[in-house]
Amino acid sequence: MASDQKASDVAERAKASLGDAFGGSWIDQASGRLTVAVTKSGLSVSGADTKVVQNSLAQLNGTKSVLDLMTAPASITSWRVDEKSNAVVVEVNKNTRDAAADQWISTAKGISGAVQVAEVTENPTPLYDLRGGDAIYMGGGRCSLGFSVQGGFVTAGHCGTTGTAVSGYNRVAAGTFAGSVFPGNDYSWVRTNASWTPRPWVNHYNGTNVTVKGSTEAAVGAQICRSGSTTGWHCGTVQAKNQTVNYSQGSVRGLTRTNVCAEPGDSGGSWVAGTAFGQAQGVTSGGSGNCSSGGTTYFQPVNPILSRFGLRLVTG
Repeated sequence: MASDQKASDVAERAKASLGDAFGGSWIDQASGRLTVAVTKSGLSVSGADTKVVQNSLAQLNGTKSVLDLMTAPASITSWRVDEKSNAVVVEVNKNTRDAAADQWISTAKGISGAVQVAEVTENPTPLYDLRGGDAIYMGGGRCSLGFSVQGGFVTAGHCGTTGTAVSGYNRVAAGTFAGSVFPGNDYSWVRTNASWTPRPWVNHYNGTNVTVKGSTEAAVGAQICRSGSTTGWHCGTVQAKNQTVNYSQGSVRGLTRTNVCAEPGDSGGSWVAGTAFGQAQGVTSGGSGNCSSGGTTYFQPVNPILSRFGLRLVTG
């Protein structure tokens, strides 16, 4: 918002002009007014209200810097400079608070009287992106992620049975297979946990991502590309549709045939076509050959996967 930008500009000028007397600043969300905290009475700031506080922002940042050097127990979830309360706020999980946490808090308060404590109910966790073509792990096995859907992602059915645990490209727990069909078809979907965010991306394996816009099916003869965690990005053409492939585990129907290569570990990875490769096509099922000498690869079309499990593709 323009008003927020104006207030931010005023706050930056106040910080520069007040020096050690600057105690922080904040915008009131109800009124839109900016307040600048000062450590000396009688100071005014054009375009802002002022409030006299005990600690300068430099002092608060200094206290936090000391806390940054301390090793915190697991139940201490975070600490921050809170300009509005003119304090360094330490958050602790009240459900797991223990003697170690209390000792850490006591030490922190001994460093500065500006330290305050707030209780929370859970610990934060890192957040990771779901992206087509990236590696996924099931125990000792590896496949590739197909496409992000609301609540998780789709991949090949032969990659895991319902209930199988899945880890992401970084080996961090991602979720479990919520549904899987193989043979007959070769599709599945994984319901992910809160650490993972579905993104409308496919790894181009050149430092960029392809953004998925939809899932319009490409015609026979169309150019098509795939992404997989073993061999990266490879392209070719659609050769046939509705092909039945007789794997050793049983027949799989409704596959699309291509002249694109693939290798073990690429299974489940993304197939895209159309303008800027923005149309999701399917997930790698299997094939023959390799990416050194060439090969034939089949993919399970994505629209039947979405229909079978009642899923919605994440698009950009």
